[in-house]
This record gives sequence, C-alpha cells and structure tokens, in this order.
Amino acid sequence: MGAIVDGGADLYILRCADGHYYVGTARNGLERRVAEHNSGTFGGYTSKRLPVRLVFSQHFGSIADAVAAERQVKGWSRAKKEALIAGDWNALRASAGRRGPHPSRRAPAERSSG
Repeated sequence: MGAIVDGGADLYILRCADGHYYVGTARNGLERRVAEHNSGTFGGYTSKRLPVRLVFSQHFGSIADAVAAERQVKGWSRAKKEALIAGDWNALRASAGRRGPHPSRRAPAERSSG
C-alpha cells in the first residue's frame, strides 16, 4: 500500500452577493471549489448568497495547516478579514487584540441553588 501524499490546500475567502464573507479550504483546486460554490453544488451558507467572488487565497503545504488557518480566520472580525484581504498588515496588527477573553478562559457561570 502506498503512502498518502499531502499535496497541500488553499485557504480562501469569498465575498457573497449580500456582502458577507465565507472562509473555507480547497483541497482539490481553488477554481473548482469556487465554481462548486457558485453552482450551489453542496448547498449551505453560500448557496443562499450567490454569486460569490474569490477575494483572497493562500496556499499551504499541508491540509492540516490550511484547516488550522481556516479555523483561525473564521474567528476574526470583519475588519480583520478585510485587512487580510487588502494586504494591510498594519491594520491587521492593529486589530489583532482580543475583544474579550477567549471562551475557554471565561469564568464559569454561577449556578443558582434554587
């Protein structure tokens, strides 16, 4: 049995017709994945916001790295995503501060004894 080769993947950001952004990864070609979004092949978020337009992409050498970047960018504010899209590294750094504590670092909610 042959070894599995990780050919990498692309992180991408789409701008939907309604102005929202969608962040995803493409493992089998970026052009193909964008076409799948625009044809509504898999339904979901973008299928109700057509057409979509590719506004950012970055290739990663491994699928794991692309998925990790996707998860990170999905958690970003709109302003931070737009700074990435524009390549505005100063704005990206300026918006890097957290707006609040990470959910895993929040104090547990108090329970009523009632």
